[in-house]
Amino acid sequence: MNTQGMSGKRFFRNVLSGAALFALPALAMAVAVPGEKAPDFTEVDAAGETRSLEDYKGEWLVLEWFNKDCPYVRKHYGSGNMQALQKKYTDADINWLTVISSAKGKQGYLEPAQAQEVAASHKLNASAPFLLDTDGSMGRAYGAKTTPHMFIINPKGEVVYAGAIDDNDSANPAVIPDSNNYVAAALDASLAGNAVATASSRAYGCSVKY
Repeated sequence: MNTQGMSGKRFFRNVLSGAALFALPALAMAVAVPGEKAPDFTEVDAAGETRSLEDYKGEWLVLEWFNKDCPYVRKHYGSGNMQALQKKYTDADINWLTVISSAKGKQGYLEPAQAQEVAASHKLNASAPFLLDTDGSMGRAYGAKTTPHMFIINPKGEVVYAGAIDDNDSANPAVIPDSNNYVAAALDASLAGNAVATASSRAYGCSVKY
């Protein structure tokens, strides 16, 4: 018997088994995929109120990931672009929640009082103060990778869009007027009863600081 060969095969099997174990959490992790049910979430906002996906059952909901120190977030907030979008659609009875998934000690992390100050200084037009996802559970459930990262959920609880806010990944706000806003296009098409032309895109921005 070739014990060296058997030993090598056993080692290879052990390596594969170990790799599979490490891969399981990634495979089991829920992510927001267009056409599928949105992952559940329950988070506390900066004012101390609990917000969950169940609260928005039968309603439209936009989720936006935020980090005040990210140049790409500053692109859309400094220009007023994000606030204008928030106002346009919240005025049309669409819910909009802005989420901070930065962990304590990481860039963008805010205590509740600080978050309320930033909401005021940024003229946040969302449906609630920032959701403070400090343990990253909501961000990981949705697969949020960047700030901003956008998701749209329909009244059936299904994801209809996931990805970037628009099609121009420059941090320069001057490009906004000539950019194709995926979020606005997806909402407008959906509300008109039409299919969403672009249901997913590569999100751009700063990495979420889990």
